[in-house]
Amino acid sequence: MKNSDYQIAMGSAFPLGATLTEKGVNFSVVSEEASLLLLCLFDRTGEEIQQIPFVTKQNGIWFMEVIGLKEGQHYALRAKGDFNLHTQNVFNEHKLLIDPYAKDLTNKLVWHKDLTTINSHNQPDETDTAQLIPKSIVRAVQAKECRPARVKVTPSSRALYELHVKGFSQNLAIDEGLKGTYLGVASPAGIQHLKSLNITTIQLMPCFSFMTEPHLERLNLRNYWGYNPISFFAPEASYAVKDAVAEFQEMVDALREAGFEVILDVVYNHTAESELNQACISFRGLDNAHYYRHHEGRYLNYTGCGNCIDTYNTNSIRLICDSMRYWVEVMGVDGFRFDLGVDLGRTDHDFTTDAPLLQAILQDPVLSRTCLVMEPWDIGPNGYQVGHFPKGFLECNDKYRDTVRRFWRGGEHVVPEFATRFMGSRDCFHKGLRSALNSVNYITYHDGYTMRDLVSYHQRHNLANMENNRDGHGDNISQNFGVEGETNDSTVLEKRLNQQLCFISTLLLSQGTPHILGGDELSHSQQGNNNAYCQDNEITWLDWQESNERAAIQEAISRLMELRKQYPILAEIRLEDDALYAHASSDHIEWLNEKSVPMTHEDWQQGSRGYIAMVLASADTSTKLWLIFNNKDEALELPFPEASKSVESLYHTPAFSVNGNSLTCSYRGVFIGKL
Repeated sequence: MKNSDYQIAMGSAFPLGATLTEKGVNFSVVSEEASLLLLCLFDRTGEEIQQIPFVTKQNGIWFMEVIGLKEGQHYALRAKGDFNLHTQNVFNEHKLLIDPYAKDLTNKLVWHKDLTTINSHNQPDETDTAQLIPKSIVRAVQAKECRPARVKVTPSSRALYELHVKGFSQNLAIDEGLKGTYLGVASPAGIQHLKSLNITTIQLMPCFSFMTEPHLERLNLRNYWGYNPISFFAPEASYAVKDAVAEFQEMVDALREAGFEVILDVVYNHTAESELNQACISFRGLDNAHYYRHHEGRYLNYTGCGNCIDTYNTNSIRLICDSMRYWVEVMGVDGFRFDLGVDLGRTDHDFTTDAPLLQAILQDPVLSRTCLVMEPWDIGPNGYQVGHFPKGFLECNDKYRDTVRRFWRGGEHVVPEFATRFMGSRDCFHKGLRSALNSVNYITYHDGYTMRDLVSYHQRHNLANMENNRDGHGDNISQNFGVEGETNDSTVLEKRLNQQLCFISTLLLSQGTPHILGGDELSHSQQGNNNAYCQDNEITWLDWQESNERAAIQEAISRLMELRKQYPILAEIRLEDDALYAHASSDHIEWLNEKSVPMTHEDWQQGSRGYIAMVLASADTSTKLWLIFNNKDEALELPFPEASKSVESLYHTPAFSVNGNSLTCSYRGVFIGKL
């Protein structure tokens, strides 16, 4: 290795990362505690050819301009400094480090025991990792010219569709080389399917570069979901044909062109470096004491993933906001879903709506205009915060999930809470303060049963995860209709399809913002696995085989989404007692029993009740909608509501039929009609 052949200039502290200049490349890296920071240059074979010390440090930022370097240069970092576990400084010059602001990486990172910064004696591990770490690439990534305009989604019409890039496209009928890729999602077959559902918003599961955890490597399994990032800027290379950056942009542009809003599931709460004695690949080697939360010499693990980013630290806040702006302005996304969002709202330890990161996002002129969805919990103290995030954030509502599951399983004393959840969970998203649209309603998510498995399995079947079936939720509030798993019994299959249609109908007729798990429209099964994070195979890859079941569910989603857009009152009703809508004329709701007369106190208190109906009337009385939910399998003859001589059926599950002045409900089902 030789000394630098390049002329070095002072450079600039901003922007952070590697930035092309007229004469070369400006490098800027945060490392408050390092005593020396080295820029390591590599050739295309991965050989380290030069080390150049940074020449300037101001306010914890090291920077310099290297004259003569060009775009495409491979590089990495090494940091020297104190090694003191009590202060959480673990500098180790033997460990090659990824630039936290790198926009592209040479290859996918694979776990290796030599990546650790600490040996078994709690001393610095002196094994050099130059051959193990992906190299950062100097790259000027720009927003594409002539990019399709952003799609403006009306909040009341928004419906999220959660999509895994590989799982969605791996079995699609497309060219073999596009399967499992960004371009596969953007293929005509992929776009056509998404458009057929009438949804508005694609929620991409994590696309940050990520690493498989050591314990999965030992079991010959892979991290499939991607919630284990190594970079907040570089897109995951395994989803690309050739160029992850360009192909991610192309996918987003194609989805935009097709009329979709695109939001990205992001993991800013922890990194793949995991526990202190695990990997040293970037943040840990540059500034462990500042990037990660710790107390009295120990990590605070509020994520359950070995570490958590200290989002109360100025540099972490800047890093996250810079990353978000990059994905919006350059990569093209329209918003974010935040994994374990409570961690982002913590100060020293506790959660507060005034947390600096949350406020930084909400005041930012770019980020505040995007769609922002929070997973409102982590595993730390006071880690459950549903309904407590500041205005501007939508929140995943697990109370809705559990209540709707209990209702359709036939639970006792569930109707009052079902009504609360149906109306937007106003016990959480309080009237006068927040719209019901802040409640992201869902029945299934990636972490749990698919909808097909929710009606097919009573017990989890996670043996493929190699943890003796101990992982995943034990109580799924599911129903198998008498047979555990797959069956050819036509009666059981009919009941399962009907239950899926009841779930879908409830979800898309509820007040709030609906979330659909990608694959539920295909009646996709994970064979009873409710924690398929490590199953990169046919368990999680969507099955595109045609079936009557699939056709019925897809048709239901498409029709119900059409109704949501046609009748905004289905998503957001403006009631007289809600000060949030004091400026507008009031809509009206009336709750009805099976005699189609107003519910009495006794009706609401009836423990065995499984029937609830309502009439939603718009303020101008031009629209009156009759909605019915019945979880019993006994036949009912339902008279039309008072003063209504006819009803126009807008959608119903198979149990319903109109007969003269009444409605027949043969077994459990959902009905919506116009009076």
